Amino acid sequence: MPHGSSPSLPGHPEDTFVEVLAAVFSVRPLARPSDPSAAGQVALHVLLWQRGQHPDAGKWALPGGIVLSTEDVDTSAQRQLAEKVDLTRVSHLEQIGVFSAPHRMPDVRTVATGFLGLVPLDADPTLPADTAWHPVGTLPPTALDHGVIVERAHRRLQAKLSYTNIGFALAPAEFTIAELRQVYATALGHDVDPTNLHRILLRRGMLEPTGTTGPRNPVGGRPAALHRFTVAELRVTDPFAAFRPPEKPADPAGPLDAPDAADPAASTGSTPTPPPTPR
Repeated sequence: MPHGSSPSLPGHPEDTFVEVLAAVFSVRPLARPSDPSAAGQVALHVLLWQRGQHPDAGKWALPGGIVLSTEDVDTSAQRQLAEKVDLTRVSHLEQIGVFSAPHRMPDVRTVATGFLGLVPLDADPTLPADTAWHPVGTLPPTALDHGVIVERAHRRLQAKLSYTNIGFALAPAEFTIAELRQVYATALGHDVDPTNLHRILLRRGMLEPTGTTGPRNPVGGRPAALHRFTVAELRVTDPFAAFRPPEKPADPAGPLDAPDAADPAASTGSTPTPPPTPR
């Protein structure tokens, strides 16, 4: 959508376009893991489509496009995602910022509003031939500044997983606590204590048991209870909560070649000065 600006103002182009770009994430199985032992594992993926035209033809881009004169950016993002993916499966969509570097597009000044979108694990929307899910950790070459937008959206998601119930938008409709832990750990990039996760969400009334259980464990034991989110819209659960990476246990032997703290000469390489003789 071009917006006319006064040509009398120095440094202002005659037209500026406004576009929306959505980083849509989903926890999905790895399609072709490079390590055979990773078969069946999941990873956080982002939805990308391969550009066929200049600029950056052949590189992978976020879904989106120009905002029409009859719509705002939120309406435009919903419309453009509906053209790429079944919008009913996008369970959360929010703005993450404006990207307005003067030369982010080579031909004409274009200002982008970035969005974070989420699709639950149990959804499998039909995609066009030029569109695919890509693991966030091994992205293909991305077009323009779209990689920066993916990173910004990922950081927003990681932050909100700690203090909101945004996990509802990534989790399946029903899940065990172990399955929910896997969703959180995959999106955060580190493990999560299941007891802490369950306590935070249950205490804030965001989880409830379904009264049913999951499949029986093939190695024995009672089947795990199934849960579901009670609220399917964004709510703050605990403004002070934070899921942090687990601390690495200290090496009881200490670091290799570390000086002995009991030996003052070890850190200086000199002979220690004897204490003064008491008078």
